[in-house]
Amino acid sequence: MLASFFATFLIGLREGLEAALVVGILVAYLTRVGRRDALPKLWTGVGLAIALALGVGAIFTFGAYMLTFEAQELLGGGLSLLAVAMVTWMIFWMQKAGRTLKAGLEGGVEKALRSGVWALVAIGFVSVAREGVETTLFLWAMVQSFQDQSEALLGAVVGLGVAAVLGWLIARGMLRLNLARFFAWSGGFLVVVAAGVLAYAIHDLQEAGALPGPFGAGAPLDPVTGGVATGWAGFPFGWAFDVSAQIAPSGPLAALLQATVGFMPAMTWLQVVAWLVYIAVVVPLFVRGVRAKQRPRSSSAGDATSPGAGETVGSASPADDEPATARLSGAAASATPRPSGADAASQTPGSRDVPDAAASALHPNGAS
Repeated sequence: MLASFFATFLIGLREGLEAALVVGILVAYLTRVGRRDALPKLWTGVGLAIALALGVGAIFTFGAYMLTFEAQELLGGGLSLLAVAMVTWMIFWMQKAGRTLKAGLEGGVEKALRSGVWALVAIGFVSVAREGVETTLFLWAMVQSFQDQSEALLGAVVGLGVAAVLGWLIARGMLRLNLARFFAWSGGFLVVVAAGVLAYAIHDLQEAGALPGPFGAGAPLDPVTGGVATGWAGFPFGWAFDVSAQIAPSGPLAALLQATVGFMPAMTWLQVVAWLVYIAVVVPLFVRGVRAKQRPRSSSAGDATSPGAGETVGSASPADDEPATARLSGAAASATPRPSGADAASQTPGSRDVPDAAASALHPNGAS
């Protein structure tokens, strides 16, 4: 269904674009310092990271076929939990470390240039491997939960391909993209999708017998029908609800709801509780992080150009040496002249914030 394609497409697009921008920063820095001769070593590290991510996906996909049903469910549930943990950590880590990401990457490249060939290969590998393995685990967990796995896999591949093209166009200055808004909205979508993956992980672990649920001997029974109890009578290890008669598990509506909010026509109480707890904890923290990143721009004293300034990226490469004010467009750029000499010393704090805000938007953090 199109729902499974869209869900994995958006995840592949977001995660792939983050990796593409990181590589763009590294490549642009080597070009700027006149070390294009080191680019093959960097690309070697990037290629090794991509190979690792593909290898991890292949091992989990084909290796699971040799396992028993319980072992497959246990493996799927455990890896889904790991994927949710990694994605959640990455979302909040990028909110905090995004502003210093570019400086950290460039500092690592500078040290690697002094250390030798393998150090530069390692920089390319480490910079992409983390994103690659995280994306592989998360997409693998999502694909396993969908009925139409081939379409979900196709969506992920197309999303990663589009991300690579967009990253190249941005680095070449051929595309302008509001990365802050894109990563903020896609980050919110990722949080909801992660809650759904968490619920599916609980389902797998219950089927494997690792967690109590309606598939085990201890499930609460309905005294009338003799089946597993549903509703409040089934709390906490029975079915919370079962609307399979109204929403076909293999139908388009079920696929749409599962791809977007993690809804399944039949869900256990542990699944529902895990979904609600995750949303109740993570969503407020995510929203607070987004607002905290927006607050400094909106509160800049006497600065009418700072709100949204520099959020649109694409007029220069991610690590371009161009002055930050040159990236402001239209009236914002003309209203923010660069001081020189004695004027620089008398520059107001609000006006000094504009170049910093523009420069910080070059990091793929979705909030700067």
